[in-house]
Amino acid sequence: MPELSRRTLLAGTAAATGLSLLGPYAHAAGRVPLTREEHRVVVIGSGFGGGVTALRFAQAGVPVLVLERGKRWPTGPNADTFPTLAAPDKRFFWLGSGPSLFGISPPPFERYTGLLERVTGNGMDIMCAAGVGGGSLLYQGMTLQPTEEVFNANMPERLDYARMDGVYYRRVAEMLKIATAPDELINSETYSASRIFACNVERAGYSVEKIPMPIDWDYALRELRGEMKPSYTNGDCAFGVNNGGKHSVDVTYIAQAEATGKVTVAEQHNVTDVAKTRDGRWQVHVDRIATDGTVLEQKIITTGALVMAAGTAGTTRLLMRAAAKDQIPDMPDGLGSNWGSNGDRIYTWTNLADDFGAPQGGPVIYGSKEWDDPTLANTVIQASLPPTPNLRTTMLVGYGVSSGRGRFVYDSAKDDAVLDWPSQADSVLAERIDERVAAVAGDGSVRLDTTSLVPNTWHPLGGASMNVVCDLAGRVKGHRGLYVLDGALMPGNTAACNPSMTIAAVAERATDELLAQDAGVVF
Repeated sequence: MPELSRRTLLAGTAAATGLSLLGPYAHAAGRVPLTREEHRVVVIGSGFGGGVTALRFAQAGVPVLVLERGKRWPTGPNADTFPTLAAPDKRFFWLGSGPSLFGISPPPFERYTGLLERVTGNGMDIMCAAGVGGGSLLYQGMTLQPTEEVFNANMPERLDYARMDGVYYRRVAEMLKIATAPDELINSETYSASRIFACNVERAGYSVEKIPMPIDWDYALRELRGEMKPSYTNGDCAFGVNNGGKHSVDVTYIAQAEATGKVTVAEQHNVTDVAKTRDGRWQVHVDRIATDGTVLEQKIITTGALVMAAGTAGTTRLLMRAAAKDQIPDMPDGLGSNWGSNGDRIYTWTNLADDFGAPQGGPVIYGSKEWDDPTLANTVIQASLPPTPNLRTTMLVGYGVSSGRGRFVYDSAKDDAVLDWPSQADSVLAERIDERVAAVAGDGSVRLDTTSLVPNTWHPLGGASMNVVCDLAGRVKGHRGLYVLDGALMPGNTAACNPSMTIAAVAERATDELLAQDAGVVF
C-alpha cells in the first residue's frame, strides 16, 4: 500500500479536527512547514502503556520518541497548574470538547489543549485524558490488583498470574510507590465522609478496606498542618493534584525514561494518521500544535517499530481509520470489537442523617470488594466532592466485571470510528452494583445514578484486544513492528479493578518479551 500523500494528510487532518483546510494551516510566514524524521521506535501516547514502554526500552539502550498530543502539567507545593471545579476555565477541556459532567454542560471556553476530551459514541461516551502522563493525571489513583481467581476468569490464563503477581504487579506497585492513607489523616475533620462510608459498608454486611493509592500521604498531612494550601484535604484533586505528591506516570515512568537520555517526549504533537510504507516500515503523520490547536508544523515520521499507546479510543480509532482507508491493509477482522466500559457507575449520595462535611478530603480512602463470584466481581468506593457548600452529599463509584460489549464502526462521512454500545449491555452488573450502593447508603438517603442519565465511562477497555487483534505481548497479528500497549489491548475488562495497574503490569510483561524476542529483528 502506498504511503499517505500530502493531500490525504491535509484532508484527513481536517476531518479529524473538524476544521476547513484553510483554517488551521494558516501561518505567519505562509503555509505550515512539513518536515520528515526517522526514529528507531515511536510510541504514540504517554500514559500507563506508553510510559512503561518508553522506560523499559530506554533502559535496554533503545532510543524512543514519545508523541503526546497534550501538554505537560508540572506540579509542586502551592502550584496552580490544574484547574479546579470551584473556578473552571479553559484548562479543563481538550480543544473545546466540553464534556458534560453528571449531565451538566459546562460554559463554553476558548480552545485550549486541556486535560479532558469527551469522545461521543452511540449509547456511550468515553472520557479521555490529554497530557504528558495520560490518564494518570486525572484518575483517582485506585491501584488494585485482582485475585488469581478473578484474573483467570477474565484475562487469558497464558498471561500466567503467578508471574504477573510475583514480577509485574509488584514492579508497578514499586514504581508508583503505592500506600494507604494514615489513620491520622482519616481521623481528621475533613475525612468524615470516608469514615461514614466505612461504617455504612460494615453495617450493610460487606467488607471494607483501605485502597492503595500512588500518593505520598505526607503531602496531605502537611496540608492539615497549614504548610500548604489545601488540595488533597479539600477534595480539590479530581482533575490533578496541584501540590504534588501524586505519583502519576509523568513523574515516575516518564521522568525516569527521560533521565536515561534515550527518550524524547514531544508534547503537543497530535497524531492524525498512521500507515504502512512500501518497505514494511511505519509512517506517522503528526501536527505540532499550539495550545489553541493551531497547526504550527506538520511532520511525517518513519519508524521500524510503532507502539500504539494513545488510549483505548485514540489507538482504536487511529487503527480503524488506517484499515478503512487501506493505509494498513489486512488488519485483523476483530479490530474495533470486544470493547467494554469496565462497568463504571458514578452516584451522588445525599444523606440528611449523617453530615459528610464540607470540604471533603480525598481522593479515595476506603473501598468494598465483592470478588467471590469472578463472573460478577465488583468494587464500590467513596470519592470526595470538590469544594462546595455543605450539601450533605458525597460520591460513590462502582465498577467490575461486565460481559457487555460494544464495538467501534468506521463512519466514512466523519472519517472516524464511532463506538456503538447496546443500551442494556452492563445491566446485570449495574443491577448488582446498585443493590450494593443502596445497602451502603441506607434507608432515607437519596442516590442519583449519573451514569444512567448520561452514559459514559472513564475506564474504556478493548478495541484491539489480546487474542483477537494482538497477541499477549501486544503484537498486531500479521504486522511486524506494530504493537498495541494500552487499554485497547485489554479484553473488555480488567477483572473487577480500575484498569491502571493491570494495563501497566501487562505492558511491563510485554516489554520484557519484546526486548527479548523482537529487538534484534524489528528495532
